[in-house]
Order: sequence, then C-alpha cells, then structure tokens
Amino acid sequence: MSDVSLDDYIGKIGSAAATVPLPNRQIAARVRDALDLGRTAMWIERGPDIWWGGIPWTANLTSSERGDLGLRIQAGGWASYLDHRTIFDTQQAVGVDQFDIVRGLLDYSASLAGGDIGIEYDAEHLSGVLRDRTYRRYDQPRIREVIDQLASVEGGFEWRITSYRDTSSGRRIKQLQLGAPVIRTGQSEIVLDHPGPILSYDWPIDATVRANVWQSRGASDNRNQTAESLPMMTELLVDDVQLGAGWPRLDGTSDYTTVTDPATLAAHARADLAAALTHRPIPELTVVLDRVPLSPALLGATVRVRIRDLWWAEGLDQRYRVVGLAISPPMRGRAETAKLFLEAA
Repeated sequence: MSDVSLDDYIGKIGSAAATVPLPNRQIAARVRDALDLGRTAMWIERGPDIWWGGIPWTANLTSSERGDLGLRIQAGGWASYLDHRTIFDTQQAVGVDQFDIVRGLLDYSASLAGGDIGIEYDAEHLSGVLRDRTYRRYDQPRIREVIDQLASVEGGFEWRITSYRDTSSGRRIKQLQLGAPVIRTGQSEIVLDHPGPILSYDWPIDATVRANVWQSRGASDNRNQTAESLPMMTELLVDDVQLGAGWPRLDGTSDYTTVTDPATLAAHARADLAAALTHRPIPELTVVLDRVPLSPALLGATVRVRIRDLWWAEGLDQRYRVVGLAISPPMRGRAETAKLFLEAA
C-alpha cells in the first residue's frame, strides 16, 4: 500500500484511504481475492500496534497514460456499519441506563442473521443516567442515528468503536468505548509548543452557529386522522442573561422527527441551546509525527498547548482534550504529519 491516510474522532466516524499499486497480474488477482467491499475488514498497523480498523466501502481503479494500474480504497470506521443497520423491530426501554440502551441496540443488531461483526463491550460500565426510549419499527431508524441522538440529549455521553490488539492473545478487537459526559483517557499529558513540535495551527472563530433562543420540533401527531397532522414543538427557550448583556437575538431550531415524548424533546432542546450559547471552537494543530509520541489511543487524552506569536503575544498556555486525529502520509519534501483536533478540557 501507498499514500495511506487515516483519521479517527470522538463524535463522528473516522475514515481511511490507501492506494494499492497493481504492477502485475499476480498482485491484481491477490487484491481481487482479498477485497470484497462491504464485507472485508481492514486493519492498519504501525509497528506492533493497531492504529485503525474499519470497513472498505468504495474503491476506484485508475490507469495512467503508461498503463500503470492502482486501486484507491476508501474505508469507514466500524461505526459506519451501524449506518447500514435499520431497526425493523420496535425496541423499548423504561428506566434503563443510557449505556445499556446502546449495548441493547448492538445486541439487537448482532442477534439478526449476518448482523454480528464482533463488536465487544464492557457490560458493567454504567453512566448513572436512566432513560425511557422507544424506537418504533414504523420509523425504520438507522442504529447509528438513534445512538447519536441518545448521546446528544441533555446529560448525554460520547461513544466510539476503537480498534486495538489484545496484548496477551494477539487478537484484534473492535471495542465499544463509552464515556459520560465525555470520553477521557491517559494519565499523563503531552506538552505541545509553537514554535516547536507544532508546525502550524488553524484556530476557527465562528459566530454563525451561536444562538440564544431555541425551539425544537419532534414527531407529528397522527392519531387523529381527521385533523391536520402537526409536529410536536417545545416551548421557546430564551436566554435572558445573554440578551440582557446586550447580545442581539439569535434564533436556533432543531428537528427530531422520531422523538414522540415531550420530555425527551425538551431535553434535546435544552442541550442544543446550551451548546449554541457558548460555542467552543475546535482548534487544529499540525505536528510532525516522529517528534511527538502520538497514536489513536490519544483520543480523549489531555494535551497542554503553549503558543507564543503575534496573536498570542502574552502567550497561550491551556489544556485541551484531543477529540480527533488525522494522519497524512509523507510527501516529497514533507515528513509524515498528524493533525490534532482539540476541545477545551
């Protein structure tokens, strides 16, 4: 393989891409036998460690003017499989820990013929937050969609499916990772300086996603067939403190078309308003990979960022949690680099 790149995140699906050169008929036949899109598992190793795992979903066969062939493979992390799984049987939970609801959805997925891809989890880990949820077969929701929706409600959690090698058996493992309210890993922090290991950074400053007034819309009420079908609406949430401080009114809305419970919809609205009131930027740092001890296991860990330049004339010295990691392959004149996506710790 060549031009291997990968990324992994907390909160969204990671991806990987690689090119397989096809210099002869034997290699081409080997690749055809090994790669069955949507069925093959792809693991990326760096030294003895597994850095990424997922499913190749697309590939593109290319030919140069000289007749050189290559196959460019695009893969999604294990959670992308749950985008292809639908709830066809109504699932209901009453007073159940939200982590157990997630595990129950994975059990449902794995219980159906051909549905078990070997995702493992810790059944004892609990969040302490109990939920009532009903996922109706009539809505035909995708499993990843309802897990993301459950995670984003007030008092929610973070989740991902990570890949690693069991040190005792050498077995490759797909592991569900859950954290409430966030995923945190690592005991010691890494210090990153600019100038220093940080080659460059991008620091977004964005007010387009801010809001201080919010209303959420839920499922439509279809019980009375003679009346107009209207969606359920939350009360209008207004942050009087921000408006009183002189901010202009900024309206925000969100849709949860499968939510039928008013209390659940209200919890979504409160969580959405809280996120929009104090939008936190996601800074991006680019570092040289061989100068900093980085790996995908860093996701959820804390790093200390120190920057001194014209903008940060007094010096920035803050701690951030790593929520994303993207590896770019080395190119002519440029070393292999890693981009870190950060969130205020």
